[in-house]
Amino acid sequence: MFGFLQYLGRLGLGFVSQAGGMALLFLTTLAYTVKPPYRVRLFFKQMEFVGVNSLLVVVLTALFSGMVIAFQSYRALSKFGGESLLGGLVALSLVRELGPVLTSLMVTARAGSAMAAELGTMRVTEQIDALEVMAVNPVHYLVVPRFWAAVLMVPLLTVIADLVGIAGGYLVGVMLLKVDAGIFIKKMQEMVEWMDIASGIYKALVFGGLLAIIGCYKGYNASGGAEGVGRATTEAVVIASVSILVGDYIMTSLLF
Repeated sequence: MFGFLQYLGRLGLGFVSQAGGMALLFLTTLAYTVKPPYRVRLFFKQMEFVGVNSLLVVVLTALFSGMVIAFQSYRALSKFGGESLLGGLVALSLVRELGPVLTSLMVTARAGSAMAAELGTMRVTEQIDALEVMAVNPVHYLVVPRFWAAVLMVPLLTVIADLVGIAGGYLVGVMLLKVDAGIFIKKMQEMVEWMDIASGIYKALVFGGLLAIIGCYKGYNASGGAEGVGRATTEAVVIASVSILVGDYIMTSLLF
């Protein structure tokens, strides 16, 4: 029993320590954002890496998610003659929840893991120490561009995912299941409000910052050679994914 309590205590201390470290990294990133030099080229490079290079996987995920939602929702709605609500249901599901969540999870798997791996490799090969020797602040140089690129690009990817997912739902609902196109679009317009769209974008902003800070923190504090880099990368993806899902619930309860 005593050993189990010790185990719980170590888990709690580890959680508090890592949460505090991530919070400090976040505050340090905000502080260094307004300090020169402003590394615009690095920022645009990270925008390309996080946003443009993630576009294909986000589009494919959103397309098939919208198609599956339409197909499954139609089967449920048809049981009580509610097929006309299909367009609104697909659009609401995507703009409120699935758009920001699936986009953030895909970016975490592709870009967040890469952030942890890159910074972890730089840490174990002493490249971060070399930056400090050259009087270059590692957080300013490595974390700030990645953080703001994720904060900017994840909402943009979410908007694209929403549009592509709705298009996928339209293809299945109208072309395959023969729902009237006019009713599909009209119900979508009636049921989806600007607050629904805004809430998805707000979530994407938060999720983008989360995945960047967690990925950079785990990589920045990696140790133990190649094994440590792999462990840091795995932990970054797992922690960021769980944080996104927990954050989605919290934000949904606050926004609605």
